Amino acid sequence: MMAREALMPASGGSPADAGGGQPFVDFNRVWLAYDDELARRGEFAVEDISLQAAEGEFIAIVGPSGCGKSTFMKLATGLRQPTRGVVSINGTKVTGPLKQVGMAFQAPTLLPWRTTLDNVMLPLEIVEPYRSTMRKKRDEYVERARMLLKTVGLSGYEDKYPWQLSGGMQQRASICRALIHEPRMLLLDEPFGALDAFTREELWCVLRDLWQAQRFNVILVTHDLREAVFLADTVYVMSPRPGRILLRREIDLPRPRPLDITYTEPFAERVHELREKIGHNRGQH
Repeated sequence: MMAREALMPASGGSPADAGGGQPFVDFNRVWLAYDDELARRGEFAVEDISLQAAEGEFIAIVGPSGCGKSTFMKLATGLRQPTRGVVSINGTKVTGPLKQVGMAFQAPTLLPWRTTLDNVMLPLEIVEPYRSTMRKKRDEYVERARMLLKTVGLSGYEDKYPWQLSGGMQQRASICRALIHEPRMLLLDEPFGALDAFTREELWCVLRDLWQAQRFNVILVTHDLREAVFLADTVYVMSPRPGRILLRREIDLPRPRPLDITYTEPFAERVHELREKIGHNRGQH
């Protein structure tokens, strides 16, 4: 497992500076086949993936179903090892599951027998150094969880159980749980895909504000091109399986981005460009 120190910012300046510094996330010519037999047959889930993300950068991965977006996420967290190539986080090669990352998925996966507050605090009971100091610092950690819930609009719901919360509230709690241990990287796999359009846009703004305040790295996997353009610094378009990167698009819209920007022509142009790239490539298969 990777210690917290390995996920702390690198010294020597931001990797965003041209030619200087070290990327926080670095995929170098990464290929993955799910077993040796598939590798021998040349059947890969993703092929020749290379990308770099600066410290604090928000990236989104988009593409058609089955293109390898979720496989990319497994590689980034160390849940899968590349067949070829290297994945590094902050200069350290990933060789196993990372501890100091936060993850949220399409299903909130809150434990039904735990209150909202207790669900959010779960990582502190598992991840060091919090686990060994839980008894001594419990009051401090409870206050941290309460403040985080307040930030996402869940103040007053700390003692409610998941079945007493709406889908949007459950997903807010899930995001709080992913961030409670102050990870350097947040990985989101279709986190808002099951929600109605209004709730989804509300949670875009919640995530935007949390990221603006803390500037952790984010890798967002999504089918929603509007979501990607609204939230991300950089969007990567992947091809149908085997997944390859077809396009890297920097989203040069000013920050902080109000929701109203999604109704403007510059925003629509960027969404259209991504959609056109995906549609054109699908038409070739």
